[in-house]
Amino acid sequence: MTSSVPAARFRWWHGAAILVAANAISFWPAGVLGDAAFYTSFCLPPYAPPDWLFAPLWLVLNITSLVALGRVANLDGPDGAARRRGLVLVSEAVGWLLFAVFTTFFFWLHSPVLAAVDTVAGLGVAAVSVVAAAGLDRPAAGLIGLRLLWLLLASAVAVSVALHNVDPFLSAAPAPGVKPFQ
Repeated sequence: MTSSVPAARFRWWHGAAILVAANAISFWPAGVLGDAAFYTSFCLPPYAPPDWLFAPLWLVLNITSLVALGRVANLDGPDGAARRRGLVLVSEAVGWLLFAVFTTFFFWLHSPVLAAVDTVAGLGVAAVSVVAAAGLDRPAAGLIGLRLLWLLLASAVAVSVALHNVDPFLSAAPAPGVKPFQ
């Protein structure tokens, strides 16, 4: 008789470790080395959210994303689901990396262009996660979908900021022909 090793399970403390690590990496450039007022110094589109909204909203989105990650990571399913599950796990890992480095690009390097690239990449990663998770666990896909919706707005804001403002890090002027917001 052969004994099988039980699959490693995603526990609440795994999620807490991811949350703490990503936010610690994110905090250093913004909170210690960065300029927290950098966002409000830009010419912002009229649909840009207020700066105070970002921290509480990202906390909620991080928690819902971790709940989704836990649901997918702990799925026991048919062999055909393994590829889809792996895609969700990899895309969520990339999403956490993008989240963690955003503040380096935006607040420390003062690059709205790099921040826009990061945000749009996060949108793409979230879309992959939602599609892959939808075939495995609809509640998980819905939880990741909340982040996808936010990143739709955040991507529009980030691209607009990158087009309408100087990028000090890349020494890039606003896009030619782009008119100021009314």
